Amino acid sequence: MTSQVSSPATEHRVLGEQRKPAKETRRLDRVIIRFAGDSGDGMQLTGDRFTSETASFGNDLSTLPNFPAEIRAPAGTLPGVSSFQLHFADHDILTPGDAPNVLVAMNPAALKANTGDLPRGAEIIVNTDEFTKRAMAKVGYAASPLEDGSLDAFAVHPVPLTTLTVEALKEFELSRKEAERSKNMFALGLLSWLYHRPTEGTEAFLRKKFAKKPQLAEANVAAFRAGWNFGETTEDFAVSYEVAPASNAFPAGLYRNISGNLALSYGLVAASKQADLPLFLGSYPITPASDILHELSRHKNFGVRTFQAEDEIAGIGAALGAAFGGALAVTTTSGPGVALKSETIGLAVSLELPLLVIDIQRGGPSTGLPTKTEQADLLQAMYGRNGEAPVPIVAPSTPADCFDAAVEAARIALAYRTPVFLLSDGYLANGSEPWRIPEIDDLPDLRVQFATAPNHEGPGGEREFWPYLRDPETLARPWAVPGTPGLEHRIGGIEKQDGTGNISYDPANHDFMVRTRQAKIDGIAVPELTVDDPSGQARTLVIGWGSTYGPITAAVRRIRGAGGAVAQAHLRHLNPFPRNLGDVLGRYEKVVVPEMNLGQLAHLLRAKYLVDARSYTQVTGLPFKAEQLADAISDSIQEESADV
Repeated sequence: MTSQVSSPATEHRVLGEQRKPAKETRRLDRVIIRFAGDSGDGMQLTGDRFTSETASFGNDLSTLPNFPAEIRAPAGTLPGVSSFQLHFADHDILTPGDAPNVLVAMNPAALKANTGDLPRGAEIIVNTDEFTKRAMAKVGYAASPLEDGSLDAFAVHPVPLTTLTVEALKEFELSRKEAERSKNMFALGLLSWLYHRPTEGTEAFLRKKFAKKPQLAEANVAAFRAGWNFGETTEDFAVSYEVAPASNAFPAGLYRNISGNLALSYGLVAASKQADLPLFLGSYPITPASDILHELSRHKNFGVRTFQAEDEIAGIGAALGAAFGGALAVTTTSGPGVALKSETIGLAVSLELPLLVIDIQRGGPSTGLPTKTEQADLLQAMYGRNGEAPVPIVAPSTPADCFDAAVEAARIALAYRTPVFLLSDGYLANGSEPWRIPEIDDLPDLRVQFATAPNHEGPGGEREFWPYLRDPETLARPWAVPGTPGLEHRIGGIEKQDGTGNISYDPANHDFMVRTRQAKIDGIAVPELTVDDPSGQARTLVIGWGSTYGPITAAVRRIRGAGGAVAQAHLRHLNPFPRNLGDVLGRYEKVVVPEMNLGQLAHLLRAKYLVDARSYTQVTGLPFKAEQLADAISDSIQEESADV
């Protein structure tokens, strides 16, 4: 206990062996916390550190970072508010939570932007130092909300975070401005005490992050410890809380906390190793996909090459060239970039080369809402090219699932020689959850055989190479690495003659090639759709895709918990659809399709299967809340009962 490097949490545990804690501790099964402040207040870092310690403690968790849409909105304004929401529990959870139990508000803008989301009785920890007349007037407060009774429905904890932080850092030779920047660490220390979070990892993180500035590292550690000690000693917090590890929520294995973009990056690296191919990423930075470029650039030791191109078109052009050269080729982007890449995607369809097009969807149209989530690129991925240019589409359902979706997209691209879309979105990309690290032996074998010799006998008995002589099972054409003797062949976007690959304007050949390319996509082997219908009595099916999985599943659980019967299915493969999808849809009287768009999957289901798929849509830039979905599904079930 006397060691100078021991954390406050460690000291508290040692003391606890000798005497009972001075304050009451209550057990909770789950908590939802939201940190909110200016984009320069470090809310994302604060939330990330709290999340990391929560993951190491063993809770199940789900996060929702929410960034300002502007690169640097004016300080103290509503558009400049940055927030990070974390839901953690002692049991299996699926979403970041509908409404925070605790709001940490660093300024008036953060308070005003988030109060409307709080349930009655929620706790608000507010930085009173920022509630000046000017700051309050900037967001429309005529009087202080801390004094006018407008917050009487909540448990408000006024804490002068800035003053306390500066006071705690007096011994360090820092300017007041530099000291004030550590107030987020003071808040983190306070919340770490309040919810019994581990502290050793955060202190180690701070010392590593500021290793080149040891004084700054120790100042942040001191601010963190001061926040923890403040919680321990202040009379304003009479109770602390415990949320036990979710010991029964996970299968046995080694876990880590992971975000969607990080999981996707690891999935791409794993796919390249399983395919025994170098990984090449040709990309242009765009929110919210840029993190994949940043992450993959760190892994040259795994044979990864990253190329930051001058624009979206150059990025995919380089990637397609790498595919032609025998690499596992990837390009990453968001919706506006997909539009720019569409011509080259069409070229990849014509060339029939494996290429992964990673689309991290965001709000549109045009540049739209760069930091907000949406699912509005499905029809663009399905049809957004000239001519008949079918492309397989895969969509992950959770942040951790982005790993498996990347491996699956690579499997399809390599086996069938085709570009493949992977549709993630901002919610999955930036959100995080526990991820069970897979065993290498459990990953699929993705190795492919390159063409090494001529494959066709010419009219005179000579051996020739036909680049479009297809595998009878997959309809994939041979993959010939440039420079292989005797395998020279034409490439380009003009229609090819079947087999030879020579330029052809013959109508019958064009008809055959178009239908063959479509048949290749239609014939891709994908798992059948599974339906979760435990009662077997449901007459309403809720079907979704992508990131709606968590909110839909949470809503379905609520309905079943209240005695309702509802079935659920979730699509990973959107082109081709699972072969049993039509049969599944036909078994239910009503089909409800929640989407973060204006009904794109519902449109496809109606057109292909002639079912009355009912859309429930939202385009707010935020994910669905479980409660709102449960209400909408319940209304549909009640309508069904009334019809009977």
